[in-house]
Parts: sequence; structure tokens; C-alpha cells
Amino acid sequence: MSAMSPRLILPCVLLTATAAAGAEQPPTSSAIQGSTMLDPMVVTGLLDQSRDIILPDLGATSYVISEHQIEDQSQGTDAPFNQVLLRAPGVAEDSAANGDLHVRGEHANLQYRINDVLLPEGITGFGLELDPRFVSSMQLITGSLPAEYGFRTAGVVDIATKSGALEPGGDLSLYGGSFDTLHSSFETGGSDGRLSAFIDGSHEYNALGIENPTAGATAIHDNTDQSRGFGFLSLILDPSSRISFMAGTSYSTFQVPDTAGLPPGNVPTPASPGAAPWYTEMSTKSFESADLNESQDEKNTYGVLSYQKSAGDLNLQASAFARNSGVHFLPDPVGDLYFDGVASDVDRVLDSAGLQADASYAPDGPHTLRGGMMLVDESVNANSTTTAFPVDGNGNPSGPAFPIVNGDTLHGLFAGIYLQDEWTIGPDLTVNYGARFDIFSSTFDDEAQLSPRINLIYRSGAATTLHAGYSRYFTPPPMENIPSTTVADFNGTSNQSVVGQDDTVKAERSNYFDAGVTRQILAGLQVGLDAYCKLAKEQLDDGLFGQTLILSAFNYAKGEVSGQELTVSYADRGFSAYANVAHSVAKGRDWNSAQFLFDPNDLAYVRNHWIFLDHDQELTGSFGTAYGWKGRLGATRVYLDSIYGSGLRTDATASNGANIPNGGSVPAHATLNWGVEQTFKIDRHHSWSARFDIVNVTDKSYELRNGTGVGVNAAQFGMRRGFFGSLGYKF
Repeated sequence: MSAMSPRLILPCVLLTATAAAGAEQPPTSSAIQGSTMLDPMVVTGLLDQSRDIILPDLGATSYVISEHQIEDQSQGTDAPFNQVLLRAPGVAEDSAANGDLHVRGEHANLQYRINDVLLPEGITGFGLELDPRFVSSMQLITGSLPAEYGFRTAGVVDIATKSGALEPGGDLSLYGGSFDTLHSSFETGGSDGRLSAFIDGSHEYNALGIENPTAGATAIHDNTDQSRGFGFLSLILDPSSRISFMAGTSYSTFQVPDTAGLPPGNVPTPASPGAAPWYTEMSTKSFESADLNESQDEKNTYGVLSYQKSAGDLNLQASAFARNSGVHFLPDPVGDLYFDGVASDVDRVLDSAGLQADASYAPDGPHTLRGGMMLVDESVNANSTTTAFPVDGNGNPSGPAFPIVNGDTLHGLFAGIYLQDEWTIGPDLTVNYGARFDIFSSTFDDEAQLSPRINLIYRSGAATTLHAGYSRYFTPPPMENIPSTTVADFNGTSNQSVVGQDDTVKAERSNYFDAGVTRQILAGLQVGLDAYCKLAKEQLDDGLFGQTLILSAFNYAKGEVSGQELTVSYADRGFSAYANVAHSVAKGRDWNSAQFLFDPNDLAYVRNHWIFLDHDQELTGSFGTAYGWKGRLGATRVYLDSIYGSGLRTDATASNGANIPNGGSVPAHATLNWGVEQTFKIDRHHSWSARFDIVNVTDKSYELRNGTGVGVNAAQFGMRRGFFGSLGYKF
């Protein structure tokens, strides 16, 4: 269902639609040949439409957000990328600063595509490398996915970038305000004959890089610097083919916020006469937790080279891509020992490269065939230096702290092929069926699966569309989150795990069912309802364990996720509004990998009981409205939007005093945001714009996490009220 407007289609491009699914057909041979006299903008539009035909979302649930709708949301294109996705149905907020999102009761398990090309995943961290500024339109595709989508299946974020051919010109902007925020950015694009280009870049500094662990309006030790850049080049070879190249880079530094007044951990007790020098030093040391100095650095760089060809009934795109991603957690070497008895310096680097090819063939008749392949090679270098105390039989420090050095390299190969058929049975009914075969071979695991998929789309008149589908999914664990140290290395130290078992993290296998309906009730008013259910073996999850802010993966032997989504949208001239409400329940049972991460009592409880997943949020909602009009000075736009969450999971205490992992939840919360933008037109191609935003208008203090729950290592509070403004110049 699409609660937002569809992608922009150039008015000069003539396309036909299938009677049943409403899918756009690729340009015919005559249309392509006839375009030789047209300018590059028209050829670019034709090729964009042909590319979309190769990878349709037939039968899946698609929520589309345009460039203009991003500008109508809180903070517009200066908002973090995850905040844009948070306005889609079924998306729950976690740590807003690190980009954590939970789609349909899943932890991560998202794949990102730019211009229909897979973007290899990076190491999960707090940097947000994608920038809403380069988005022309984007889709969040969920539900029963067609066979072309593999591995990461909770949702597909498919971004269509701006193009110098279609959107020439540029923009300079300076944005700032509360929490010492200063965000400068630029973008520019244009074309010269058959060559077009678009680039953008930004740098941001603020004092709220990671969620505040306290309810205060400001955080202690929470500064961040974030730089991003993106570029896209396209060369039209002839009216039916082109080569394109895109690249992105980001570098971010984060201070880890502190909480004042924490008690010391298991440090030596006051020294007795004649005690060893190390004992006397640690027992008499005093350290304030507000002075801790932990930090995390992140870097990401990727490049994609693509070739596209449209030849009559055949459309194809082939791409090669590479990516480097790294994260480095730096402890406070003294303070962490004082409060936690351990200080860990962790450095991980993920290198990946791959190939992707997809094609569609649509001869005259009721069938459109599609097929393709993907191959991704990944290597993770994980290095750590952990300083810990030796301990005696009672767990008390028995000597000076010493370093334990670990180094490991994990290698993995992801490969998949698929074939599917879009069969138009009649004017109202389309069946899209197929299968994919996936292989995951790595240093720690080797698995494969054949996954059938089928979706039915029924259109009742022009106003109502029903869909239902089934998909078999195969989801390998994210290699960058596999715990890489040997548990036995820490035996006899203050970092020793009570549980010594460490079974291999395995691929998740699931059966996914989805059904929904969309209806155009009135002109401009659309309503959609969708329901889904996932039954999984080896349910994957991730969590933060210990000091570092780097995720670790583990499995539940069984998992169940189900929910319903309602979405409504309305647009009439300058007015638009949307509302989304989602209900979700996500449960798991029996941790059967990486068991050393857990408390033994919790491990025993979960072995025999279903528990909620830590990212489960029963009710999630979003609402927004915007109105724009033109006056004598230029254009004016005002917006109002809101986010609601019933609360993520926390631990609870049973009547007998036992801990129930994820048995409770933090209180519900809702935030309200408001803003206005005024554009002052200078001439046809030049204008000034001024924007003012208020985030969390009511200054609501609310918890995202309270520090308890499976894989939750710190409390997190949402942003308090903030005032922001920008000045931009378009040319």
C-alpha cells in the first residue's frame, strides 16, 4: 500500500500499465528509437522507468516518500535519515541518534538499495551515513517480498537519488540551534550533453550525539562531529543504455554520554598495612562517573558502478560494488576499570565487494519473466585489547590489571540466484511466483536454502486492490556482529563470563505470511490495512553487552512475530495529511547461540518460556499534516507531525522475586513537532529560504530505554525540546 504519492513520472514519457497490477511497462523499441531526437533529460526518464520495471514490489507492501514530503517533516532534509523512515507504518524508534529502527517487530534486518542496487551493509554503529538531501524519492518495502529480495528481509529501503539531468542547480544551507547544533550542507547537479552529475556534502556538530542517559535537558560528554558526502555520475551511451557511478563516504566521532554519581564497581577494598603498591593505589583512588571519557569513531565508504540496457522486451542492469566500514570504541582506561573492572578497546573493520545482475523479459502475452543473481564477499577484522584484573575464587581482584589481546578475521560469502514470473491471469488478477536459492558460507557457518515465494494481486475496479502472499526467508547472521573473542581467554579475570557456552550463531529460517487491502475512498483519500505473521527457527537478534557500543548477534531457537498496520493519507492541492497506526507482537524462546552473553538464571528461564523480544513495541503511530501556498513574496509551507510509541521492553520482577527478561516496558510516549518555511523567489532559478523548527514542542521527557532488558546496556531518553533554524540559497 502506498500512503504517500508515487514516484515522479516525467510527463513527456508515455508508458502503459498492466491491467491487473498497475505496474509500469518498459518502453517499447519504437519508443526508445523515437527518443533519439529527445534531450538527455527525457532519455534519463525513460531509463529510470525501465530500471524500475526490473525490480518491482509486486504483492509486497510499499510505502513511498517523496522529496517534497521529506521537506514537510520535522527538520526536513536536515533530519537524521532514520527520522524520515520513522514516519512510515510499523517502524518503531530505538536509539534515534544511532539510526536504530525496528520494522515490523524485527531488530535491523533491513537492506538498503540506491537506484535498485544493493548497498552492502556496514558495521552497525551510531553514524548515519545516508543523507536525506540526496533523496529524490524512497520506498520502504515490507511484507511478502518477491524473489528478487534476499538475505535482509524485514524491509527494503529503496532510494532513488537526485539526478543532475532531472534536477539541475544547487543549494547551500546553514542549519543550527539547540544542543549546540550547527549543520552546514551543499548540493549541486547538472548535465553536459550525455553526462550528468549530482553531488552533495554536509558536516554537523552537536552536543547530543547519542541519547542522554538521564532525563535532563542536556547531556554530559555527548559531543559529535559527523561529515558525509555523496556523488552520482551518469553517462548515456545511446538512447537505450547508460553507465552510472555513485559513491558515498562518512566519518563520525561520538563521545559516550556520562551519568553522574554512579557507585564504583568491584574494586579493591581499603588497603591494609603492607599491601602491594597496586592494591593501595586502586583502593584509595576516587573517580567521578561524570568524568568518564569513552568515545567511538566510525567511518564508511562505498562505490557502485552500474550498466543498464533496455532493448525492446528485455531490460537489464548489472552492477559491481565495494565498501569499507569501520568502528573503533575507545574506553576510559582508568575510569572503566574503576566502575566496571574492565576496559575494552575494540576495533572492527568490514570490507565487502560484490556483483549484482537483474533482468526482466516481457514479450507480448500474459507473462513477464524476471531473474538475477547476487554475490557478496565480506571480511571482518576484529581486534580488541581488554584490560582486566585477575580475580580470586570469590571474584575479588587479586593483582594488577593486565591487557588481554585478541585478533580475529572472519570471512563470509553470500550468494543468491532467483527466477520469477509475473502472470496476468485476467484484467483483475495477477500472480507473481518464483523462488530463490541462497548460500551462506563463512568461517563459522555454512548453510543454504531454497525459498519459494508467491503473491496474488486482485484489483476490484479502479479504487480497491487486495494482495496476499507467502515467502520463505533465509537470513544469515550479520558477520560484523558475530562475537569474535574466545570466552576462555577471560577465565580467572574480572571479565570472566559466568556462562562458558558459546554455540555458533546460525542463519534464521522463516515462513512469512502477509495480506492487505488498499482503497481509494475519495479523490485524494486513500486507506490501507495490512496484516502479517512470521514463524521462525533460529530467530536472529542483536544486543549491546558489556561496555562497548558495538552490537553482538545471537539466536532464539524459535521466534514468532505478528501484527497489523493501518495507514491513511489525504492530499488536495496544497494540503496533505497522513496517519499510521501499527500493532506488533514479537516473541522468542531459548537462546541457543552465544550463550556466554547472558545471565545463567535468565538463560534457564528463556530455555522454557517465551519472552518478548527487547525491541517489541505493541503500538506504534505517526501523524503529519502540511499546507503550502504561494504569495507575493514566494512560497510558504507549515507542518505539524507527531510520533507515538507504547514503549520498548524492560526486565520485570515476578512475584517470587525472579527476573523476567523483557517482561515489562517503559512508559508510552508521544512527541509533537512543528515548523514553517518561507521561500523568497529572486528569479526563475534563484531563491532564498528560511526555516524554523521546534522539536518536542511540549518538552516531553520520555524514556526509550531504562537500562534493563536483553542486550540493553544503558538508559536512553529522547530529545527534549529543541529550537532550530536554517537559511538556504538555491541556484
